[in-house]
Amino acid sequence: MSFSHSQVSSPSHALTPYGWDDDWAAAFAPFAEQGLLPGRVVRVDRGQCDVVTPDGTLRADTAFVVPRDPMRIVCTGDWVAVDPDGDPQFVRTLLPRRTAFVRSTSSQRSEGQVLATNIDHIVICVSLAVDLDLGRLERFLALAMSSTAGAALLGDGADTGPYEAHPLVLLTKADLVPDPVTLGHLVEDIERIAPGVQVLPVSSATGEGVDVFGAIVGSGTSVLLGTSGAGKSTLANTLLGEDVMDVRAARDVDGKGRHTTTTRNLLVLPGGGVLIDTPGLRGVGLWDAESGVGQVFSEIEDLAGRCRFQDCAHESEPGCAVLAAIEDGSLAERRLDSYRKLLRENHRIAAKTDARLRSETLREWKRRGAEGRAAMEMKRGRIR
Repeated sequence: MSFSHSQVSSPSHALTPYGWDDDWAAAFAPFAEQGLLPGRVVRVDRGQCDVVTPDGTLRADTAFVVPRDPMRIVCTGDWVAVDPDGDPQFVRTLLPRRTAFVRSTSSQRSEGQVLATNIDHIVICVSLAVDLDLGRLERFLALAMSSTAGAALLGDGADTGPYEAHPLVLLTKADLVPDPVTLGHLVEDIERIAPGVQVLPVSSATGEGVDVFGAIVGSGTSVLLGTSGAGKSTLANTLLGEDVMDVRAARDVDGKGRHTTTTRNLLVLPGGGVLIDTPGLRGVGLWDAESGVGQVFSEIEDLAGRCRFQDCAHESEPGCAVLAAIEDGSLAERRLDSYRKLLRENHRIAAKTDARLRSETLREWKRRGAEGRAAMEMKRGRIR
């Protein structure tokens, strides 16, 4: 079945609950003319994905879409074009991504791993069952605040418009901190390291903050991120009004749970909006996150602009405004240490990635050269 532009842009379109809008319809129009079907990826596993389409959910193979490029692998949240008459059915192309949450892999190849795409809200879940790890949260925030800039690398250079993913910090299991004064101090601690980011305590057990959170994610697409045991799946079930996601109790000793969520799942909320639940993240390596680091540590970058020397390293230089702020107590030394650590890591990953790309380009040139020489030898009849 083929779809005209008027059909795919209709307000009553079957994909509207999944985030379909006029901009997606315009992006898909060339593929509609080819008889392809629009769809959104709701789950990916083992080289295949579940795609919800106007004709229902179908199972499609992802190998057709540049399988060797990890940044172009089909991901939960992607909008795609599929061949409705194929056997087997394949994802034929990805529509340009508006936003994406990307981390670096733990491999030696220094590649990026896309965790969720086309998201409007990046919800970082922090469990109050354990002590706050401010350094880890700063790392999550830096990646979240880089999500829009990174999307440009994932859409073939296409201009995807002024789209932005907004981070939100959820303090889950707030019922474990019954004293409102203590809870207020925890919120203030996080607000100090998350400039401009809303911090919301929630409890799936008591319902605290759930209505406010539901209103925030009631439009657009939201992704839940955090470590295992942070209560992401429980919160998803609370919003859905039913036990869709498997949940197991976290260990009392460290608040960690087993990875009951093993794939990233896209779910339509009954009150509106789309939610992507993700497995617990053990590691969140930076990837192209320099702009995000600058936003998370905006007070340090503002201070750096007042240093006497433009290339001040904030170590022992005279007239350093950053060191002066540490001296007078207006800037925590832990904060500066975290800033330096994340910048070093991001620069190291960027350098390794550049080296890998140069190496792969050189290998490709050599391969093409060898093929060219072999073809020439064949032409000259030197190979029998």
